[in-house]
Amino acid sequence: INFYQPSHLDIINESYKHNVPKDSETHFKVVIISDLFKDIGLTKRHQMVYDVLKEELKSGVHALSIVAKTEQQWQESSKTVEPSPQCLGGMKHQK
Repeated sequence: INFYQPSHLDIINESYKHNVPKDSETHFKVVIISDLFKDIGLTKRHQMVYDVLKEELKSGVHALSIVAKTEQQWQESSKTVEPSPQCLGGMKHQK
């Protein structure tokens, strides 16, 4: 599968929302718009993205949020992605 030419791609580092060292790169949101997703369910779309990023996921990426839409779905949407919530767990809440 060729993800190298999506019609829209954002990679957002959301690590600052988590209890990690400053300048960490461990929590990301990927917004990918591609007609390769046409007639493919959401679970399979996510599996496709995970497969492309499998090496990155082995080397320190702790969390990945995925928004995977077709061009039509993106055009029919507000073309915005809700921010992820602040982390409520992790070591900062442990005693």
